[in-house]
Amino acid sequence: MSHLDGPSAALLAPVLDVPADAPSTVDSLTRLPDELLPAVDVSALPDAPEHDPIRWGVPLVPVIGLADSDRRLAAHGAAARAWTRHAVVRLRTGPDRSGPDAATAAAERVWRLTGLVPEQCDLLLDAGDVCCTADVRLAEPRVRRAAEWARRHAWRSVTVAAGGMPPALSRLPVDEPVRLDRYDWSLWQRLADLDLGYGDYGVSCAVRGADEPGDRVPTLRWATDDAWWVYRWSRRGGRGDERFADLCRTVTAAPHWPPAGAGFSWGDHEIVRRARRGAGAGSPANWIAWSTSHHLAQVLAALVRPERDQRGRAWWAEPDAPERGRTGRSPRGGESHRAG
Repeated sequence: MSHLDGPSAALLAPVLDVPADAPSTVDSLTRLPDELLPAVDVSALPDAPEHDPIRWGVPLVPVIGLADSDRRLAAHGAAARAWTRHAVVRLRTGPDRSGPDAATAAAERVWRLTGLVPEQCDLLLDAGDVCCTADVRLAEPRVRRAAEWARRHAWRSVTVAAGGMPPALSRLPVDEPVRLDRYDWSLWQRLADLDLGYGDYGVSCAVRGADEPGDRVPTLRWATDDAWWVYRWSRRGGRGDERFADLCRTVTAAPHWPPAGAGFSWGDHEIVRRARRGAGAGSPANWIAWSTSHHLAQVLAALVRPERDQRGRAWWAEPDAPERGRTGRSPRGGESHRAG
């Protein structure tokens, strides 16, 4: 995210989940662009004063859970008043299904103990993983019920978020592009009548710890409007730089490569450099960063163009371009079948 320009950063509201083994969250926050104010969820950390974000001394938006302790709610309220005077309330539509009256009671407890009012709270309806058609069918009515409940209150905004990247990508084939449906985008489109904001988990799985950092096979996760193109490359078993250069040449020659090419995003620029053997293969962290950069640019481009163009084929697809790669089956069992 540090490579975002000012106008793009202003359109984003990142939510950062702090894992229990996070080495240095404060350092990560200080590297973000000035225009990008992150919301931070510390629910995975022990409920103790030393883990309260207000102690970090970095401007942020606290993320509040309906079941947070009284002590943590008070700490979140202090953080909100210190920096932004607003917070994010995260309702997980899977686990948090206690009925509208119980949800209202929980929300009123949040407002009372944080000292905030509904108009100071962005509501995040978190649908979690949606990695197959069955997941979307299950998530949609849950989000609709939560959105109907949300209308009872004057929230600052209401957004639905879901994760569309399946876990265990190491089970996918290597040396050929594999197409997987972007079910997070599909879910949001099915909810278009609710006029909710859009959110996703980027190029990562929604389940904490589900990604496989130990998988050293060069991998890119390239987003189009309604698909992920996953490239896992070990072709010819040569040196890492050569293998990755071959992967990048394949990506840049694909029908779903954006017409703007290297100018589409910082991530696309880095891929072009490596396709021309202008740099090394990088690391798994680089592959995630480049994929994320492209994904952010893709999502922003899709959201700002006219609604009539947001459906159907990817917005940069060539009408007569042949499909390349193969249709994949996600490790969760959801079969991919739509055109990119």
